[in-house]
Amino acid sequence: MTSTTGRRFPLTTTPGISDAASRWLAGERWDEAEPRRASTVMLVRDGDGDGIGGVTGPEVFMLRRVSGMEFAPSTMVFPGGSVDERDGEIGLPWAGPSPSEWADRLGCSPAEAQMYVAAAIREVFEECGVLLASPSASGPLAMVDGPEWLDIRLALVDRRLSLADALRDKGLVLRSDLIVAKAHWLTPVFEPRRYDTWFFAALMPPFQVADGETTEADQATWVVPAELLRAYAAGSALMLPPTVVCVEEIRDAPCAADVVVHSDTLPLIMPEVVDGPDGPAMEIVER
Repeated sequence: MTSTTGRRFPLTTTPGISDAASRWLAGERWDEAEPRRASTVMLVRDGDGDGIGGVTGPEVFMLRRVSGMEFAPSTMVFPGGSVDERDGEIGLPWAGPSPSEWADRLGCSPAEAQMYVAAAIREVFEECGVLLASPSASGPLAMVDGPEWLDIRLALVDRRLSLADALRDKGLVLRSDLIVAKAHWLTPVFEPRRYDTWFFAALMPPFQVADGETTEADQATWVVPAELLRAYAAGSALMLPPTVVCVEEIRDAPCAADVVVHSDTLPLIMPEVVDGPDGPAMEIVER
């Protein structure tokens, strides 16, 4: 992912954080919240050619969070969420690069790497019904359109079922070869809810359908990045800085396959609130 160090986002364009950020900038201090591990997935596909000049480039599946959410209400996001400790379960059916190989890439322990990757695959299934799992390490992906699969999704959401148990019950293996690591962001210190989030990308599988069957979103749709960024600039769509940066990268890619490539460098990014000539802003800082 292209370095964006030093880039600033005015507080007026960063939903839900302006009050806490302004107080922090003014010198108030409080105990920093412990960040939760989280994963999110940019699910991409090639556009249908109906854009300007007959080309749209990649599209990305996004959700708009419901207005009642405590974190980032009414904000456009990628499917994702917090890690479940059971995502690190020993014996989770797995194919593709091992947790140790992922640990080398992410710069963490193999146990943590497994949790981040498993959470990414679990969350994208929970929130939009796309399951990156198959009966073998290289075979076609599972068909997940029957009513029993909706029950499995709900059981995963309610934590009545772990990803490992769901895969074992269906004779499937998680396909870690079908996602790539794109970025690593940490919520600013002043936020009451903080997330240590890995951003992944994956191609939309053929013969599966992305939907919006989640209570956390009131809108779920395939987005043309350039159109969403225009809406964001006009103030009619809300996004947090990490999402803006990722959507810009998708916009600039010639095709979806060019998005689903591991980033060469994966620094930890944590924005800081600063006061500049144009007023308070969130500045991107690499750690």
